[in-house]
Amino acid sequence: MLRIAVQSKGRLYEDTMSLLAEADIKINSSKRTLLVQASNFPLEVLYLRDDDIPQSVAAGVADIGIVGENEFAEKDEEADIIMRLGFGRCRLSLAIPKYEEYDGPRWFEGKKIATSYPVILRKYLKKNDIQAGIHVITGSVEISPGIGLADGIFDIVSSGSTLVSNNLKEVETVMESEAVLIANKQLDGDKRKILSEMLFRIDAVRNAEDKKYVRMNAPKARLDEIISVLPGLKSPTVIPLADEEWCSVHTVLDEKRFWEIIGRLKDMGAQGILVTPIEKMIL
Repeated sequence: MLRIAVQSKGRLYEDTMSLLAEADIKINSSKRTLLVQASNFPLEVLYLRDDDIPQSVAAGVADIGIVGENEFAEKDEEADIIMRLGFGRCRLSLAIPKYEEYDGPRWFEGKKIATSYPVILRKYLKKNDIQAGIHVITGSVEISPGIGLADGIFDIVSSGSTLVSNNLKEVETVMESEAVLIANKQLDGDKRKILSEMLFRIDAVRNAEDKKYVRMNAPKARLDEIISVLPGLKSPTVIPLADEEWCSVHTVLDEKRFWEIIGRLKDMGAQGILVTPIEKMIL
């Protein structure tokens, strides 16, 4: 049995539970006890505060965990990052009052900075040879300059709207962060086997993200042109049709370039273009 620590609530909870569900790991969400076992996979879920997850994994209370990379870096615990998961993206940035003139990181020399991430901030200041005071605060860090508690802040930024509403401006990005899957360094062979199967399933889910399965009827006379604009995983599938002058072409397209490519295919004579979402994709 493998034990995974996940947020009991917060910004990563929904995405984490969705990922497990898409990997066909069934967790009874109606029974929100501290520890819940999956009904169809050798995994049990331990619900914790996000800042407790790194230590729990490092100490072996949990075998693996899903946590923000920012929290993992702040706690500085001995565990391995196994996979970056692509959700929960944010950044840790320095911000100052918007009316202040800013000429680079030296602005913070001799200033006081409010933060919930003193470990990461201290490393940044040391790296840049900046002497600044650190005021550790939990909760609404962004109000600190407005009430005279600090000259600037170091905090999580997603959209930046919270900074704007508090008359602050972002001036330095110190760290990019996303959800990561971390693991205890001493996992035994049986648990590594279960983890390997879990990673296989997660890969299949993530490979399908932002991908579309596309089928179309194509004139054989322009088949080479059509294939040349299809950035599929490998060569597209070409199937003969009853009409010998036409064939059916099947491929996978990235959603980011989907409309651009579909437009070109239509110009080349492709017809009956059918697009379907992909639930899972094994490479």
